[in-house]
Amino acid sequence: MGEYLNPGNDAFHSIRKGIYVDKTDLIDYINSTINITPGRFTSFSRPRRFGKSFAAKMLCAYYDKSCDSHLLFDDLVISQKDSYETYLNKFDVIYIDMIRFVSNCADKKNVVKDLQSRVIRELKAVYPEFKDFDETVLPYVLSAIVERTKEKFIIIIDEWDALFREAKNDLDLQEEYVQFLRGLFKGGPATDKTIAAAYMTGILPIKKYGTQSALTDFKEFTMTKPAKLAKYVGFTEQEVKTLCRKYHMDFESMSLWYDGYSFSRVQHVYSPNSVMNAVMNEEFGNYWTDSESYDSLKDYISMNFDGLKDAVIAMLGGKSVRIRIGTFQNDFTSFKSKDDVLTLLVHLGYLGYDAVERKVFIPNKEVSEAFADSVSGDKWEDVAELLQDSEELLDATIRGDCVAVADALEKVHSLNKSERCGNEETFLCDRESLTAFGVRSGIR
Repeated sequence: MGEYLNPGNDAFHSIRKGIYVDKTDLIDYINSTINITPGRFTSFSRPRRFGKSFAAKMLCAYYDKSCDSHLLFDDLVISQKDSYETYLNKFDVIYIDMIRFVSNCADKKNVVKDLQSRVIRELKAVYPEFKDFDETVLPYVLSAIVERTKEKFIIIIDEWDALFREAKNDLDLQEEYVQFLRGLFKGGPATDKTIAAAYMTGILPIKKYGTQSALTDFKEFTMTKPAKLAKYVGFTEQEVKTLCRKYHMDFESMSLWYDGYSFSRVQHVYSPNSVMNAVMNEEFGNYWTDSESYDSLKDYISMNFDGLKDAVIAMLGGKSVRIRIGTFQNDFTSFKSKDDVLTLLVHLGYLGYDAVERKVFIPNKEVSEAFADSVSGDKWEDVAELLQDSEELLDATIRGDCVAVADALEKVHSLNKSERCGNEETFLCDRESLTAFGVRSGIR
């Protein structure tokens, strides 16, 4: 077993030792794409802590021919599928964890060159007949090996977009990386003979240049269009109910805190990492980790970039905001409108997206608290005051304090007429929005 070539099943074995939700029927979908042109290249982007790496390690354990994974999968859903034995442990797997590689690379300028060099080194160790093969371009090496062995590769790339996050302003390096991926996955006879299937995951969808994807041969599933893979984005309602029964957790509280992502095929999708933490800690709370990516957006919001801050205030008031997602270039720098920033927040998991209404919204109490924490600075005084007023009004309502409620509503009425609140339709500083914020945030 190697780091890049045939990493084995130890990682998935460790995953199975903990609290586990069976998502192995995703394997059946990937099996259905093997050797299918077009269709065998899958890109599935999701937010941080939504199980991306778990899925990648699961696929490695299933396909890797250097190990026997029957004991890991025989009791899971995939074992009931017709394709189970057909592809179990039948392929050489190349597995690349880009975030680990980029983070440990001494000089990011050499990421693409070093990555190919390390994978080729492992390939030559496993295939000694190519030991003296003087080639530094990975696609050529793979083609030469398959020409001799007649056995194709499965390629799995976890956190494919790490370079776009770690070197977001180095456009030359990004272009070099994209060209490497194009060379590896460009459709044609050579690729058809070399790669049986590929699975790529990350936070961002594949980089776009204008309206064109940089990797046109991939079939994409994203937070704005997960299509048939929607049930693998996070935990479904039934999966969460099962966990709650097994570990004696209150389902209504779980739903309030972590539900809220919704797609046409699956109406209730929960944040997996947060649900698991709540179960393990036997306590509900905010397990949403700090995100450097979100921090970098606060400047745009504070400057009210193209009305962005107004939109955030509206959503904190419990409203949805209509956006256009088509202009987003799937990076952290090419923002041309508030819609681009809000679309990024959907992919980061900070917003839910209604594809039918084409609107975004804050999905649940946990994310609402993350937004509330982020607006505590001086540039967010008006938003912070709105949140404080919301809590005071709802607390007074719960206590049955009619005087306090009347005072709070009078303050809201005056805010509506203030210069800070501006247009009533935009800022929504009214009874309806305050109540809606309380319901969405769990302030009852």
